[in-house]
Amino acid sequence: MILPHVRGSFARADAMALVDLVASGDAGLRSGAEARIAAEGLDVLLDDPRVLNGVLTESNFSASPRLVFYVLIRHALLERGITDRLTADYLASLVLTFGERNRAYRISEDSPEEFHYLVDLLRRHSEGDSRDAFLVCSHMGNYALWVTGLFPDYIHERVYRRGAPSLGYYEEVGASGFSAAARSREAKEFGLAELFLTVSRDFPVLREVLNHLADRHFWKTGGNAVERLLREVAWQVPRA
Repeated sequence: MILPHVRGSFARADAMALVDLVASGDAGLRSGAEARIAAEGLDVLLDDPRVLNGVLTESNFSASPRLVFYVLIRHALLERGITDRLTADYLASLVLTFGERNRAYRISEDSPEEFHYLVDLLRRHSEGDSRDAFLVCSHMGNYALWVTGLFPDYIHERVYRRGAPSLGYYEEVGASGFSAAARSREAKEFGLAELFLTVSRDFPVLREVLNHLADRHFWKTGGNAVERLLREVAWQVPRA
């Protein structure tokens, strides 16, 4: 199970890294940035466009990966008009957690069994108790969002070469997984019900946000140029 844990993990060193970016060596700007944090909290700098610009352009910037991922994801969501910080926190937590070796294929950290296809997760959903069903449903959502968000070209190639399921199939199963997980007792127990409903509803847009991040910052070369162009058009046209 993945909980939104990145935003709450930032330490003083992370805050000072943000201050350094905003200040750019100016004592007055540094004092102002520190005062803003004291008055309004760290979010006021995390949302500052100068921080995003600094993360992308300052060669000497040094910060934790969790801070960099959160800033990139938060500003990409803001660009699409999604202002909910919990959603940004969850996406950052998902990307960082699934970046660990083989974690994307396991329904929980302590599960030895791996699932590389959604159809296998769908079969597993019919087995086990309510907690297991919750873990499977939430993992279906997480896995579908992760693979369609960061590796859409992989899915496209599988569709083209093998007739595998399309992005639309992953979106449908992923959104359904989050929706089913949101209705469970466990989601209420862990305070995830409302978040999962939000992610289920916004799944296509969140997928596009991760696509844009992947194209812009992670995988800058390779892939299918036409598919990337179509995703860029989708990015520019807000969904109704």
